[in-house]
Amino acid sequence: MDTYHDLISQTFDFPTQEFTVENNELHFHGIPMMGLIEKYGTPLRLTYLPKISSQIQRAKQWFADGIQKIGYQGTYTYCYCTKASHFAFVVEEALKNDIHIETSSGYDMHIVRALYGKGKIDKQTYIIANGYKRERYKRYLTEFMNDGFVNCMPILDNLEEVDYYKEHVRDDVRANLGIRLASDEEPRFQFYTSRLGVRYADAIPLYEEKIKEDPRFELTMLHYFINTGIKDTSYYWSELRRFVHKYCELRKVCPTLHTIDIGGGLPIQTSIQKEYDYPYMIEEVLRTIQRICREEGVPEPHIFTEFGIFTVGESGAHVYKILGEKLQNDKELWYMIDGSFITNLPDTWALNQRFIMLALNGWEKNYKKIQLGGMTCDSQDYYNAEKHIYQVFLPEQGPKQPLYVGFFHTGAYQEQLSGYGGIKHCLIPAPKHVILDKNEDGTVRDWEFAAEQDPESMMRILGYV
Repeated sequence: MDTYHDLISQTFDFPTQEFTVENNELHFHGIPMMGLIEKYGTPLRLTYLPKISSQIQRAKQWFADGIQKIGYQGTYTYCYCTKASHFAFVVEEALKNDIHIETSSGYDMHIVRALYGKGKIDKQTYIIANGYKRERYKRYLTEFMNDGFVNCMPILDNLEEVDYYKEHVRDDVRANLGIRLASDEEPRFQFYTSRLGVRYADAIPLYEEKIKEDPRFELTMLHYFINTGIKDTSYYWSELRRFVHKYCELRKVCPTLHTIDIGGGLPIQTSIQKEYDYPYMIEEVLRTIQRICREEGVPEPHIFTEFGIFTVGESGAHVYKILGEKLQNDKELWYMIDGSFITNLPDTWALNQRFIMLALNGWEKNYKKIQLGGMTCDSQDYYNAEKHIYQVFLPEQGPKQPLYVGFFHTGAYQEQLSGYGGIKHCLIPAPKHVILDKNEDGTVRDWEFAAEQDPESMMRILGYV
């Protein structure tokens, strides 16, 4: 039988820039994973900070190349969508790359204040404020606008939101506003139109009746987002064209409108095999906007994006030890991990999301078709399919050294969905979290950000202590 190394090498173009194998053990960005396990144990969550900056620089370069190639007249601005991961080490790493931020709730504004206090942003930084806003969120945004954050920009999500700013923004303030348009959902979605944003038909009346005559406000941005993200599908291109036509229509009556925000949704790699032609897609987005604007006779807009998953997703990894195996019938062999998919990687359970999964050791051994089982009592706590094939293969268990498995590109949304700390299903603890970074000389340094959750903290939360 072929070895696990043979299987991976024959299935993919392997090794890659990101993944290599030395002495039958996996290296991630040149970092020996088994060395981290020996130092920190498992289960383990990892964040590799340099990947955040490299992703931002890649996207900036793709847009710069596309703009130059087709002669696009607008500029490009990169924003980080904080809801993908609110951790300070993520946001501060992203901000090293001359970017701006997008927020989703009132509590985001406390993060913005902290970043300003630490000198990570200034009053010129764009704060693209999305979401359906409660009073607290609107109050914080008003405070920022009144305090001279000239690019703190509420994106109006309904027809009444602007009334709050008209009542509370000082007369001497000049503020920018945006309008989010409610896109049509993907045809197979459970409802037709997004709950977020205003109807296409209401955009011009909202501007003319509530913004146009108020000297404090200028409408400068039109915003949209679709849940599927940026994909080469008829649905995506149809929605983008519809949005750009509305921009042109509104631009003709609103001369201050000069920017569109096409949201987030640039995908990450969820398989070792490259799946996505990023330069092609970005160039086609630019061409579509350029063509429609020229047909309509309006200036090409500046473009903002709000990449969250793309920024932070590929920086993350989760590592588990195989505790043992169970043969439950004639053909279903289970490897049991020392963690939980439901609590640690909730997208695998809620959205059937696939991540890159690789053995960390045992690459010289024969491989088996297996099912991976988590430690909760829930029947849904399993992982039994890769993106490229509806099966999972891992090396055989050895009698001496335990087998370890890693899930990669898990850096976005998993803590935001499962909750950081707190109480998890079956009281499975949150894993230890380790940060990886590079020194100026290129060597890697690592440190523990958070220990594995302890029972004392759970007892306090539950009211037993």
